[in-house]
Amino acid sequence: MKQRTILEEIKVEGNGLHTGEKVILTLKPAPANHGIVFRRVDLYGKPEIKPDVDLVTDVVRATTLTSGHAKLHTVEHVLSALHGMGVDNVIVEMNAAEPPILDGSAKHFVNMLLETNLQEQEAERQYIMLPRSISVTKGASSLIAMPHDGLKITCTSADDRGIHTHHYSVEIDEEVYQSQIGPARTFTIYEDIEELLKLGKIRGGSLDSAVVMKGDKIVSKEPLRFKEEFARHKILDIIGDIVLLGKPLKAHIVAVNTSHGLNVELCREIRNVLAEEAENAKTGHQTTGPKQVLADEKALDIRRILDTLPHRYPFVMIDRVATIPNDMELTAIKNVTINEPYFQGHFPGQPVMPGVLQVEAMAQAAGILMLRKISSEHKIAFFMSCDKVKFRRAVVPGDQLEIHVKLIKSRGNKIGVAEGVCKVDGKPVSSAELMFTIVDAGPDT
Repeated sequence: MKQRTILEEIKVEGNGLHTGEKVILTLKPAPANHGIVFRRVDLYGKPEIKPDVDLVTDVVRATTLTSGHAKLHTVEHVLSALHGMGVDNVIVEMNAAEPPILDGSAKHFVNMLLETNLQEQEAERQYIMLPRSISVTKGASSLIAMPHDGLKITCTSADDRGIHTHHYSVEIDEEVYQSQIGPARTFTIYEDIEELLKLGKIRGGSLDSAVVMKGDKIVSKEPLRFKEEFARHKILDIIGDIVLLGKPLKAHIVAVNTSHGLNVELCREIRNVLAEEAENAKTGHQTTGPKQVLADEKALDIRRILDTLPHRYPFVMIDRVATIPNDMELTAIKNVTINEPYFQGHFPGQPVMPGVLQVEAMAQAAGILMLRKISSEHKIAFFMSCDKVKFRRAVVPGDQLEIHVKLIKSRGNKIGVAEGVCKVDGKPVSSAELMFTIVDAGPDT
């Protein structure tokens, strides 16, 4: 696919969301391989800033870039519109530090691009391709980027109270971005406004430039544009923030309650992995396939779990391996939050974790333990059967599931049997006897 720019100069005026300053933003054509570059025409020398993850200096409710004495606040909506509409090369001139917030979405920037002609250029567009799945987590928030031929984003967004939970999944192209993502507005909780003002934020905000939630009500002048508008706006932000990688990304990104900070961390982790892969290519070192659980590892974080298990969102049922006291026992943790996608249907108004997923959590923990015991790299554990399954009480959002497994039988390095017990607050909630087999991982696993 060829790179593209705009054919004519276009501009828009408004106030910045956080600074409150009046600003004129002008988009100008740029040559092939130029990229997206911001130019601060109000500063001496008209300094230019090319969006890059290494220039990020603030991620509180926006993405801020700093280069020398020049700063850019809240660049994500402009970057999202350019990325979503397939514009590779453009100069973004501003006479202030922050683009106009307008209605809190990217709709007006999209309309600007539709008013001009997009010009195809001679150079081919270069993409970032992921060598494997890459993830970042922070508390109950997570992002996973998986290899994919295109850009797909699956997002769950929820406030801390679980009142406004939105979920949306979409394959991004220009038409979809224009109609389904660009119009989604930024949002906030009414009770957070005072604290944000104390932090020097949202000085240019109003009920015209954001969706404001108060309890279970929307108090903005305009009702929701989509029933999943909050998840769609999170997707809009992700599309803007991944421009910080420098090239378009091909991936399926799965986001749970993400933020600008976590979006930036994902970009950094992608860049680190690509650098590692490039170095491995030079040395001939291979890193594909599930990695070995080492005998001296007494605990595993989520990254090591994803290294070991083939499972990915929404079927990773372990957040952390807390202890591995010996070759035969393991204790893992699953934090059960309202963000779990299965709570939308199990059951509306009375969320309960399905018992079968508790059994799956025990099976995944047992598989990790067996893989550690046989010390075998490039193997995966397949769950075969379960017996003596008992469910004692409901597991609900806010519970922390303690998953205890113990190997009771193993036949060579092929088949294992384990006893599993899930506990909440030290009391058993479910138990089962599990059988699984160890097989060779495929080259692309």
